[in-house]
Amino acid sequence: MRGKNKRRRRFLQVLGGTAAFGTVGLLQNNVTNVGMVYATGGLGDNSFNDMAHAGIQNAAEEFDLEFQNAEPSSPSDVAALQRRFARSQNPNYDLICCIGFVQQEALSQNSQRFSDQKFMVVDTVVESPNVASYVFKEHQGSFQVGHLAGLLTTMDFSAGGGETNDDLTVGFVGGQEVPLIKKFEAGYTAGVQHANPDVGVLSAYSGSFNDPAQGQSIANSMYDNGADIIYHAAGGTGNGVFRAAQSRGRYAIGVDADQSQSLPEYSNVILASMVKHVDEAVFQAARNVVNGNFEGGTVNNLGLEQDGVEAVYGRGLESEIPEQVKSQLQQSRQQIIDGEITVPTDPANVGQATTTQ
Repeated sequence: MRGKNKRRRRFLQVLGGTAAFGTVGLLQNNVTNVGMVYATGGLGDNSFNDMAHAGIQNAAEEFDLEFQNAEPSSPSDVAALQRRFARSQNPNYDLICCIGFVQQEALSQNSQRFSDQKFMVVDTVVESPNVASYVFKEHQGSFQVGHLAGLLTTMDFSAGGGETNDDLTVGFVGGQEVPLIKKFEAGYTAGVQHANPDVGVLSAYSGSFNDPAQGQSIANSMYDNGADIIYHAAGGTGNGVFRAAQSRGRYAIGVDADQSQSLPEYSNVILASMVKHVDEAVFQAARNVVNGNFEGGTVNNLGLEQDGVEAVYGRGLESEIPEQVKSQLQQSRQQIIDGEITVPTDPANVGQATTTQ
């Protein structure tokens, strides 16, 4: 367990223009200062952004480090927030963390404009000597939860607040329909088919990472059409998927964080979550700066083997999931690590790139 720094902290949030720009900690000249530019959707998503926030909080507890938060309300805010941190003199930011693929275009320009500034970016690659890029093999973790869904939907399973039905159907709800989120869909669908090729997968995109009402509407439609388990990769939109699962007595699978823990009110229908350790990426980048080991121009790939992604069973339902199911997931996890299973990153390749040797 990481040691806790007892320094007193304060939180001040200031609204500047259309974006929230908040200060955490007592900013001093003798500490490492980190600027956090989050993905659109902001903090409080109980998922992607909150995992990044947990990572910098962990770093602040372990090291002599303070940080400041900036929450863009739209993609157009990102470039200005990056520049605001880079131009700051009091304090001078030792590292700027850029969270999410939406940061790529702005960071490609700002990293050149501020060539002495250290940056890290999550979920995309910026080829610049002052940027450390962290990308995840989301398709591998998604395969695992797809494998789980594909196995359970074929069983007569009842636990917590849900139960499966007689239809061999599951669902996937994405946020924006972009290549990154398609990796989640591809891995999930491949995992479902690995469990049972007769299981159908309903798929839809909400177009937003912060629209729970739309997420609930899509999920309700899928449950009406026979799905009994739905996996979301849609940020805050996914809260609506959980709401629908609970109201229909079905199941859902969370993403990025252990959402049975971050959203305990839905823990009786959350079978598992595909946890993506954005927190660890942020922590590692901050630690490297503190220790003088920042490596710009690098790409860090984090998959199952590196514990960058993992399938985590829901806190309320883990004990109810049959041991033979857990054993099969452990086997497929090792097969992916060993290269015996190749997981596709494009839904169009499902059934072609998935192989078992």
